[in-house]
Amino acid sequence: MQALKGFKDILPDEVVIWQRVEEKARDIFQRFGFEEIKVPILERTELFARSIGEATDIVEKEMYTFTDRNGESLTMRPEGTAPVLRAFIEHALHLRRPVSRLFTIGPMFRHERPQKGRLRQFHQLSVEALGADHPRLDAEVIAMAWLLAVELELTVSLELNSLGCPECRPDYRRQLVDYLQARREQLCDDCKRRASSNPLRVLDCKSANCRRINADAPSILDALCGPCRQHLEAVRHDLDALAIPYRLNPFMVRGLDYYNRTTFELLTDALGAQSAVGAGGRYDGLIKQLGGQDLPGIGFAMGMERLVLLIQERQQITPVGPDLFIACLGEPAAAYGFTLLHQCRSRGLRAAMDLQGRGLKSQMKQADRLGARRVLILGEDELNQGRAVLRDMTDKSEKSVVLSDDQGELLSALAGTN
Repeated sequence: MQALKGFKDILPDEVVIWQRVEEKARDIFQRFGFEEIKVPILERTELFARSIGEATDIVEKEMYTFTDRNGESLTMRPEGTAPVLRAFIEHALHLRRPVSRLFTIGPMFRHERPQKGRLRQFHQLSVEALGADHPRLDAEVIAMAWLLAVELELTVSLELNSLGCPECRPDYRRQLVDYLQARREQLCDDCKRRASSNPLRVLDCKSANCRRINADAPSILDALCGPCRQHLEAVRHDLDALAIPYRLNPFMVRGLDYYNRTTFELLTDALGAQSAVGAGGRYDGLIKQLGGQDLPGIGFAMGMERLVLLIQERQQITPVGPDLFIACLGEPAAAYGFTLLHQCRSRGLRAAMDLQGRGLKSQMKQADRLGARRVLILGEDELNQGRAVLRDMTDKSEKSVVLSDDQGELLSALAGTN
């Protein structure tokens, strides 16, 4: 039996990097006042059809959707924003504080062609700030994503755009549709279909020919209404104040229908075609669209697989080994060591020992392979004398420790605290 295509086992050596990314993300998000929320993997299909948009590739082609035994259409979440907003509405979280700052970490599912850093089961850090539309909040959310990349020591670039609002985007959409229809026969098959149903997605096409055609397409930045233009300029002003570099990209769009005004992407050139490490934007109106209060929101998602790949390509991370390995010779020593092992673990130490009765040389090799910091060597002589050797595996120094009924002093010595 093998894993399904596009689904990947994350093995122990790699889990170390995943844990580092998650720990760093939680640390930074909490510095900015964000709280973690955990939402289900399964949701009603209607949630994603209403939020993402029925004409998007995600809903039309990529979602894992099935009918359950009760005849209800369910979908494995393809993205994190809609489930978090559903929970926000269902539990009236807007009553807790003026601006709700939420994040979730977990798997998402899309049936698309697997590529480097892009799987059918993938994992995201998803962040949502709900309840305020001030452009400074946009800059703060972008700054948080930027800081995560910086503290993970990743080299990324930031692109910024505005998708306008319901007042100015319809006119731009008409301009773009007219432009694309005049060149429809030159577009790829996907873009021919999108040209009328979801024209902004044509701007994001990776086909070289479509990109050439799009280079002369109308710019949404020229079509922004006064308030949208002011909002974008305010975001830019605050990013400049925070010394966060960015590039305006009028052809950068998002694949989900709910975005408006501020949109952004964090990009890398180290993963081939899959250049986006994280992306997001403002989605004012989506909460109301899903049946909640008319509250604004902004958020972003970062792909865990891509972050891990970037860290792997940049540095080798060594798994954390045990604080202590107990090497025992003979059954009496093994019985004593096994009890001591549990006491060490109960005190918070990472401890290990061989349970197979191997020789001392084999046990020392095992301790070395595990990366143990110290080794306690126990045998019949040590038990009779009430003293044992504690070896430091870094500098190979040794010291004698007392084996007593009161294990407090021994455990302190084993932990390296005395």
